[in-house]
Amino acid sequence: MTACTTRMTTLRARMQAQGIDVALITNDDNIYYLTGYYDYLHMEFGRPTILAVARDGDGLLITPTIDLNAARATAQVDRIAPWNDGMGEEWRAELPALLKGRIAIEPDHMSAPVRRYVDQVLRGDPVHSVTPILDRMRMIKSPQELQLARHAGMVANAMMTAGRNAIGDGVPEYEVAIATAQAGTRTAAALLTEHYDDADMSPNTHFLQIMASGDTITKTHHRATNRIMRHGEPVFLCFCGMTNFHRFKLGFDRTFWIGECADPSQAAIYDVAIASQKAALDALRPGVTAQSVHAAYADVIQSAGFDYPFRCGRSTGFSFLESPQLVTGDNTLIEPGMVLAVDGSVSVETFRAQVGDSVIVTETGWEAVTSHPKAIEDVTL
Repeated sequence: MTACTTRMTTLRARMQAQGIDVALITNDDNIYYLTGYYDYLHMEFGRPTILAVARDGDGLLITPTIDLNAARATAQVDRIAPWNDGMGEEWRAELPALLKGRIAIEPDHMSAPVRRYVDQVLRGDPVHSVTPILDRMRMIKSPQELQLARHAGMVANAMMTAGRNAIGDGVPEYEVAIATAQAGTRTAAALLTEHYDDADMSPNTHFLQIMASGDTITKTHHRATNRIMRHGEPVFLCFCGMTNFHRFKLGFDRTFWIGECADPSQAAIYDVAIASQKAALDALRPGVTAQSVHAAYADVIQSAGFDYPFRCGRSTGFSFLESPQLVTGDNTLIEPGMVLAVDGSVSVETFRAQVGDSVIVTETGWEAVTSHPKAIEDVTL
């Protein structure tokens, strides 16, 4: 039995328990999780792909004809229904016969045109959510997924090392981005060759490099530009959007200085960021709530006199953001098999320091899957 078959069986059992007859799944990460099919574009261009799962029937993938060959090669479903632009009812053709009984959708992931059509077919009948079922299924990673996480960590570590080595006085930011992309791609290619037989899986890194330097350091999600980095400046590297190996995502961040940390106040802020991440990791273990990990991190930051911070972290996997989140209000109990990105961060008006790592929750604590030195003497290049 394949991983996808097991997941479909689990989904149907949970649909049965909640009285759901048909689930319509439109999040491409959930479609991949359940069927193994993925669309490299990660956008529909007005061409919806819909996975329909009947509790007591077949799994049906409704997909554009333009992607039919890829779907045939990878999708583990009972049936594929292709549709073409402008022909007949397009993606709508299969839905009226499917939408019988108690229907569940992904409210936050279904496009407006598909939702309007579903509502039209149901004629006022209530629509339920399958999202809580899928979120819960995806919280605890399988051994196969945990291996993907470890390999993603190896890709992330290679990217961080290459980025660190490319930073320097007189170097434009985009050169760092080129270096990280090359290192990540080459490491991913080697891992795919050695450990996997999916010939269609690309090793190339995804997304634009998140980084900032000098007076742009407070722009959290800044992209690499033509800016020339200078001696004494801080540099922030983030791989939260680029560490995407075999579709498994991680979070990973570091702050560096070129030559020296020219401003002692920055070093003091950085030390608090390091301490806040350590407090979170010290608190992280099975049986505690997600929000308690955030509270440990936030207490360090606020006790040092800084503003209440953004969330400490989040779960990752085949999506960049999964459940739970390490944030106030999330009372989910931490369990072994979760993969979490855990940050330490302090922001002031003219500077921000951030470190972040991804970890696997174990029976007794956690296992690091990203690693790079954090002591200020180690991040001063």
